[in-house]
Amino acid sequence: MDEKVFAGINQSDLDAWIEKVEKLGQLKRITAEVDPDLETSTLTYMVGREEGSPALLFENIKGHPGHKAVYNMIGCNLDRFCIAIGEEPVDHPLEAAQILKDKMHLTEPPVEIDGANALVNQNIETGDDIDITKFPAPRMWPLDGGKYLGTATAVITRDPENDRVNVGTYRQMIKSKDEIGLYTSPGKDAGLDRDKWWAMGKPMPVALCYGIDPLLFVVAATSFAKNESEYDYYGGIGGSPLETFTGDVTGLPLPARAEIILEGHVYPDATFAEGPFGEFTGYYGRPAGETPYVKVEKVRYRDDPTLTCALMADGKANEAGLFWAMLRAAKVWNDLEKMGVPGLQGAWSVPEAAGWGITVVSIKQMYAGHASQAVNLAAQCMGGAYFGKYVIVVDEDIDPTNVNEVLWAMATRSRPSESIDILRETWSTYLDPSLNPPEIRPWGSKCLINACMEYKHINDFSPRTKMSEKMYKAVVERWDEYGLDSDAPNLNVFEDADFPEKV
Repeated sequence: MDEKVFAGINQSDLDAWIEKVEKLGQLKRITAEVDPDLETSTLTYMVGREEGSPALLFENIKGHPGHKAVYNMIGCNLDRFCIAIGEEPVDHPLEAAQILKDKMHLTEPPVEIDGANALVNQNIETGDDIDITKFPAPRMWPLDGGKYLGTATAVITRDPENDRVNVGTYRQMIKSKDEIGLYTSPGKDAGLDRDKWWAMGKPMPVALCYGIDPLLFVVAATSFAKNESEYDYYGGIGGSPLETFTGDVTGLPLPARAEIILEGHVYPDATFAEGPFGEFTGYYGRPAGETPYVKVEKVRYRDDPTLTCALMADGKANEAGLFWAMLRAAKVWNDLEKMGVPGLQGAWSVPEAAGWGITVVSIKQMYAGHASQAVNLAAQCMGGAYFGKYVIVVDEDIDPTNVNEVLWAMATRSRPSESIDILRETWSTYLDPSLNPPEIRPWGSKCLINACMEYKHINDFSPRTKMSEKMYKAVVERWDEYGLDSDAPNLNVFEDADFPEKV
């Protein structure tokens, strides 16, 4: 293509994000040669387990000259998450969750541009020229069934009944140079769209997008209502609409500043043995199983593209842990507000619990049954229904992001015989290793824990120990004088007034 066409259009949305995080000192460029077969993921796992780990940009990938890959885009780093949603960094994760929750009320649809001006169209390949193995798709774990090009990805599909465009994130294992798997967990939108196309006897058009900025990954990984498009929320959260152009193979709106896009179709009953894959639970997903795949008909990519990759792992090393935790927290909080639940103080999902496994909601109790109402709705609202196993409600004096405080509330305020309920036959996933034999998946269950003070005794519940606010402030003022290495903690658990010196 004529380079003049792209004059002034030489930066992708991913480039812009990388530039911002590098200025914060949170990007590490790896110039040593690395192998995408296990080496990139092993290094990412080892680095990602450390608090404050940087994003890793691999610039010299064995067997893939001219290609780069970025891992650990957000990891457990709150600053990088804030940048992804278009905000300045904040100090507390609940503050970030609240910002995202408030932005989830906002929508702005994408704007269409001429495809000739789309950065991703610098290189276009069709027919025999297609070879998707040119991209540095990693094998993440030793028992993975193949190389996975799609981990940090945006998958574009359309509902043939109402024309709604969906943006999701699903794993994609390379089958051949022009075929790639598309695994979707039961109940997810791309799978529902596929089934509708197949019921009509038609293949499903699909676009697979890589080298995307983290905000597109954020909305793709969030459970919005099934009649809404994630593209609209991208514009609302980011503050400006996404630029798209229409793909001539699929008719789908494609993100103009993605770095790589594959267009094709998923044909009825065409499957192959896909997997296993080391998943977000920290376990391999289902064994190799028959999975639909995309017949790739057009490949688009910018010069020297960067592949976005997300390592699924255990604990802090799950680079989507904070990412998914923040999304679930904000969406559950947003959903509860929309349903009119009063007294909400915040919601959180524990990053170390596979991002989605444990949700905590904090409320100021206002009436009998309030805590039960909040915990049940949090478990089954759109934002909280998928996979999560434990949903906990706590009082307003408990920081839901502080696991120590949540466990203390559970130990001192819940009554196991009265405070625990079980929901059965809930929405789960084939990727849950605890559900055996595998054929019982994807039905699961949820444990609801009321860790609030019993409301009918809330006024005479044993008073908790609290600091004197006057003494707390005095200690903070002298903190440096004490010679302690750490900063003074920012606390807010005080008596309303100091007790007299003698009682």
